Amino acid sequence: MSAAGKSIKLLLADDNPLIRDLVCKALEPFCEVVLADDGADALLKVIDEPPDAILCDYKMPGLNGRQLFEKLRGRQTTHHIPFLFMASRADIEERLRPLVDGVEDFITKPFLVKDLVRITKRVVDRLHLEKLQTKGSRPGVIQGRLEEMSMIDLMQSLEMGQKSCRLVVKKGSETGELYFSAGQCRDAKSGSVEGDDAVYRVLLWTEGEFEIDFGAANASNRTTTTRNTTGLLMEAMRLMDEASRDEVSTNQS
Repeated sequence: MSAAGKSIKLLLADDNPLIRDLVCKALEPFCEVVLADDGADALLKVIDEPPDAILCDYKMPGLNGRQLFEKLRGRQTTHHIPFLFMASRADIEERLRPLVDGVEDFITKPFLVKDLVRITKRVVDRLHLEKLQTKGSRPGVIQGRLEEMSMIDLMQSLEMGQKSCRLVVKKGSETGELYFSAGQCRDAKSGSVEGDDAVYRVLLWTEGEFEIDFGAANASNRTTTTRNTTGLLMEAMRLMDEASRDEVSTNQS
């Protein structure tokens, strides 16, 4: 269970009990999930106790997903809540795509659960970072533990939010320092290692502390990395997979 995600409350609205149960079980490790049987039920629950985000099916009897979105957008207390829609490709293109403002993403049905979790978790992680920022020990600074939010989650959230900052990570006596500009990791250093290799090193850390300082974004004018944030994450995961295969091969021989 992710201690980080549980600080985020997500309302899941779907009239299909099988899909509702499947999605709920998949997301529960990452956030608190509140269930709504249909659009009308969701509207009442959101007005009564606004969640941090809403994951909503488009086609529901009575009040459909778009109508729910528009009603909540018209209320001062709920207009800011991020929305994710589950819908067919045709419905997304013809009916939902114009709702750009306030819609975080569209999840095309039929979907793989792992894809839904990946898309939703990006939003949950970003919202968690924003909550941490409001509780920071000093203005513009976020502090936390890697046990609560992994390096991959942190970097994806900074990229998605197009944040400029300095990210300092500590594991025991080791330290990593990464600088981001508009969500892209431009400079990284860990000990004597710099650039892409420094990023790959700290991405392996699963425990320790992190500090994000949005006021120190311009403290480094260097560019030592050769890939954008997504490229760095993809290459790091490829290297991890390669190392895991080598380890399995070594153990079997």
